[in-house]
Amino acid sequence: MCGIIGYVGKQKAVPILIEGLKRLEYRGYDSAGIAVLENKGLIYEKCAGKIKNLEDLIKDRDFESTAGIAHTRWATHGEPTDLNAHPHLDCKGNIAVVHNGIIENYRSLREVLIREEHHLTSDTDTEILAHLIEEYYEGNLLEAVQAALSQVEGTYGIAVVCKDNPHQIVAARHGSPLVIGSGNGENFVASDVAASE
Repeated sequence: MCGIIGYVGKQKAVPILIEGLKRLEYRGYDSAGIAVLENKGLIYEKCAGKIKNLEDLIKDRDFESTAGIAHTRWATHGEPTDLNAHPHLDCKGNIAVVHNGIIENYRSLREVLIREEHHLTSDTDTEILAHLIEEYYEGNLLEAVQAALSQVEGTYGIAVVCKDNPHQIVAARHGSPLVIGSGNGENFVASDVAASE
């Protein structure tokens, strides 16, 4: 079972996201990744293996971002590789998605997206979500996520960020756990309460 953590608020997001991932380790995982909104752009890192591997990838970087999402993956579609790790991005690298669940109609959606000239790089069902959201995105991330999910069959808990909306995370669930926490000027989303405590 995959793990999701997201944060938007006043504090630096990366330490909160990494700590959240560590609290989800009990679920088991084969990869980890993070996406943060920084300097009017979307920065992401992901890798197969332990959360420590992800920490090592980003340890020399000083992220100022106060919003982001992170993920630990337990492979259901696609091997446990760097490429298949979450988050997944759209073609332009503007939208990042983390997902827990199974998209049952991902093969047919993938075929449609390829016909529409989307460049998909992983073997996962999750990547199609980023590209579907891209198809519908016209400046309103919430509306784009709603439209994309109307095409999806299966279960999901997702968190989505977009470089155009540096202080927003859109989250949705259907059949997969997802909790929302609200604090003093900050908000959390997680697939388990343990990640946001």
